[in-house]
Amino acid sequence: MGTYLNPGNSGFAEILNSHYVDKTGLIRLINSTIGTKQKLTCISRPRRFGKSYAAQMLCAYYDKTCDSQELFDGCCISEDESYRQHMNKYHVISLDITGFISNAKMKRTSLGEIPEKIDAALLKEIHRVFPEFNEITDLNECLIELVRKTGTKIIFVIDEWDSIIREAQKDEETQESYLNLLRGWFKNNNFTSEAVAAAYMTGILPIKKDGSQSAISDFIEYSVLNPGEYAEFVGFTEEEVKKICEISTQPFDEMKRWYDGYTVGKITSVYNPYSVMYAASTGKFRSYWKETSAADTLMTYIDMDQDDLQDTIARLIAGESVVIDTGTFQNDTETFTCRDDVLTLLTHLGYLTYEEKPDSYDDETVAGLVRIPNEEVRSEFDKILRRSKHKSLIELVKKSDQLLKDTLEGKNDAVAKAIAEVHDSEYALTYYSNEQRLRYVVKMAYLSCVDQYAKLEELPSGHGIADIVFLPKRRSTLPAMIVELKWNKEAEGAIKQIKGRNYPKILTNYGGRIVLVGINYHEDTKSHECLIEEYRKADLDTAGR
Repeated sequence: MGTYLNPGNSGFAEILNSHYVDKTGLIRLINSTIGTKQKLTCISRPRRFGKSYAAQMLCAYYDKTCDSQELFDGCCISEDESYRQHMNKYHVISLDITGFISNAKMKRTSLGEIPEKIDAALLKEIHRVFPEFNEITDLNECLIELVRKTGTKIIFVIDEWDSIIREAQKDEETQESYLNLLRGWFKNNNFTSEAVAAAYMTGILPIKKDGSQSAISDFIEYSVLNPGEYAEFVGFTEEEVKKICEISTQPFDEMKRWYDGYTVGKITSVYNPYSVMYAASTGKFRSYWKETSAADTLMTYIDMDQDDLQDTIARLIAGESVVIDTGTFQNDTETFTCRDDVLTLLTHLGYLTYEEKPDSYDDETVAGLVRIPNEEVRSEFDKILRRSKHKSLIELVKKSDQLLKDTLEGKNDAVAKAIAEVHDSEYALTYYSNEQRLRYVVKMAYLSCVDQYAKLEELPSGHGIADIVFLPKRRSTLPAMIVELKWNKEAEGAIKQIKGRNYPKILTNYGGRIVLVGINYHEDTKSHECLIEEYRKADLDTAGR
């Protein structure tokens, strides 16, 4: 067994010894491409979404130098008719490009040397295992001889293929050298047809649209925007997470709140695998973005000056979905012509989730919607919100902080005035038409609450549904808030509804203070009205009986 040539199955065996979620159905899809014109597959998905696990699984399944039947018997793939046909029948070349980058940085060598080092490493392993090829110094010639002598083709498994493109994005010479390496394998009529049985490559960004990455233009591509039949292998499904919670005895509701929320193709409840497994093993529900370098890039992108990007970021943090057209994105990290290009990049990085245009949207120009998927990612936006350099966001946060202070001090008129100001600002919709529009403005007004509160909308409680509930996060000393909205009625009526329908019952187990906020908008006078009361714990105990 080698490091890059036929690496064996030990990596996947270690994965199986952990809490493994069976994703071996992916193998069936790759099996169906072997020996066809569709044999080159490129998958792009965010960091921490199981790319490396999939790579080790494929290596274990295809590598002819080991016997992996014991590992895969009982897995999903074992029920497929192609299972035995392809298991342990190929040479495997396995490359993790980030490993070569890390090594180059550690040794302080140029990234431009990486393609040559990959070539040399593979050639060295072939010579060690097959010394009869020692006189052949050209890698591709050596691989061709390997295939001819053994009668066995090669399956390439390349993890994070685009990492060198992203790291050397301003170094055209390094990029071209690397792409020439790939071109020699996958764009070479003689080599590709004779030596390659299939290829599986993963990356974060899709293949660049301008043709500069023509070395891999023959790959069939699947991204988080267009995952096709690979959608179920992008992350964990809800059923898979429920099983993990049963095994680890962790609360499913918390797991869902923190790590669910992604939509991938037709699958509307996809979880972040990396974070789910960490939370399951540690019992700590928090953001695990800081475990990767991905979080360091968020500030760079949301502070850009693309048209109304800052307004859009505020809307996303407030919990809104935003219309987006992904068609202009050039699949790189530096070419941005509009706001939608930045939002599309954030979707590929995993900070936003994308869903195609809902049936309820009649506008043909709407391509789809993006939103912040869950509490984990929202917490990363929250951290950055107060560090933004943009004056409009700074002012919005400042006003929102004051609004919260006035709310907790029971200043009815000040709160009503602040909400009216948000309604009249550039952040709000241009007009009111119903209570949902009012809800939008209220969420924008309380924007800065997201770093101290969990915001729950339309929460079933008592004998009705509370419009918005702000529940303090752990270690917060702030009171909970129940906000009820009215349209052309009275703020007092909103407070009566909260009490009469027993909305505070949802907070029976909450031990702190509760503040009730009633907000009404008068359509005729174009004015906002607010009434604030504190709900005593004794009242809550009585209501809960």
